[in-house]
Amino acid sequence: MSKVVQRLVCHQLVAYLEQHDLLPCLQSAYRRFHSTETSILKLECDALLAANLGSVTLLGLLDLSAAFDTVDDHILINRLQSTFRIHGTVLKWVTSFIANRTQTVKFAGQQSTIVTVMCRVLQEVF
Repeated sequence: MSKVVQRLVCHQLVAYLEQHDLLPCLQSAYRRFHSTETSILKLECDALLAANLGSVTLLGLLDLSAAFDTVDDHILINRLQSTFRIHGTVLKWVTSFIANRTQTVKFAGQQSTIVTVMCRVLQEVF
């Protein structure tokens, strides 16, 4: 049931962000009709336009595949408030969903100590 609710909230949140023009125009993640293909086509178009003007295009690629796998809970909540103007009941709901979470591991009859989760995989939140 939790995954169903998450998916519904995600759709409503993205609709709100699009309706209020709060997403960067070049952001492709979590947007309808945007993908990595969209990003690559934009990059290719920019390079071809620069070439037509006689400019040189330098492309530096960094492998950041794991750099954005997790997000700090406090940063997420602050960003939702400041950048995306999410307040009130919605912010309280998101905060209650991610705040004060703990985890432990049980293996071969042994259980680790309980630790507070300070950051999480973003897909887990939305």
